[in-house]
Amino acid sequence: MTMLESTPRGGDRRAARGGRARGPGGGRHGRGGRSGRSRGARLGPAARRNISAYGFLSGALVCFAFFSWYPMIREFVLSFQRNNFVDAPVWVGLDNFRTVLQDPAFHAAWVNTVAFTLLALVFGYLVPFAIALVLNELRHARAYLRFVVYLPVMLPPAVSVLLFKWFYDPGPGLFNQVLRLAHLPALSWLDSTGTALLSLVIVTTWMNLGTGTLIYLAALQTVPGELYEAAELDGAGALRRVWHVTIPQTRLILLVMLLLQIIATMQVFIEPYLLTGGGPEDATISVVYLMYRYAFSYGNFGGGSALGLMLMLVLIVFSAAYLRLSRDNT
Repeated sequence: MTMLESTPRGGDRRAARGGRARGPGGGRHGRGGRSGRSRGARLGPAARRNISAYGFLSGALVCFAFFSWYPMIREFVLSFQRNNFVDAPVWVGLDNFRTVLQDPAFHAAWVNTVAFTLLALVFGYLVPFAIALVLNELRHARAYLRFVVYLPVMLPPAVSVLLFKWFYDPGPGLFNQVLRLAHLPALSWLDSTGTALLSLVIVTTWMNLGTGTLIYLAALQTVPGELYEAAELDGAGALRRVWHVTIPQTRLILLVMLLLQIIATMQVFIEPYLLTGGGPEDATISVVYLMYRYAFSYGNFGGGSALGLMLMLVLIVFSAAYLRLSRDNT
């Protein structure tokens, strides 16, 4: 064989290179196979991370389903049943709703709940914002004052309520002692229909003062200082700076806190339960406390569930309307 014959031609060399590049099937599977394997290797850790994320998510979903969604569904079913959890449940349709609506305490419970919510907005919504404004202007002992303001939140609610029960005592109570020192007549804080509801509002405001104050204070610290300097150069006083700078800059958090405040105060229970028992003369009975009466005092779990369903529907409608209006105004 001559050297010319043993040397591959140009086309044969290109075919040989193409064969090596293209592989036995004629297509370029060599690099494609390697890239497929590399993608598979990259997808392995990603899949494992997703599995871990789904595992944590499933735990949260199970907790929500068991402690939130199932009780709501169970409440909806119970509102149409006569059920004492001993005998077999009996479907009664709308009888539970009729029973609740005919109760004389039903109207009083809703009136007291709305009045409590409005009073709590005056004290529990405005007072924490005012305290946050003062703390935001301080330069010394700020951390200590934050701790003092937040201290009531650290106490269990039952402890705070029982503490104020002693404060309201008509004999040796702290508030009446202060009134006597000021040569003012003592008050029957919890025994008078004129002061009982206001007394509950004071307790609620003191218990939740720290949380609202710290949230407002965090929002105030995000306001740029240049805006206050510009307003001060324009001759704006303290109140005008708050109205034209602080409130517009913290509007979002103010709207959210307003919604949460209304929803929370509409569900007031522990204060009338431990302080007044709904009295005097149903002056402090709330919707949630009336639910408790139906379920655990009267043994009518269907009536209590019907009342709870009414409250839930009212809060859902209010929240939807509030969010719609706030979205249109922003």
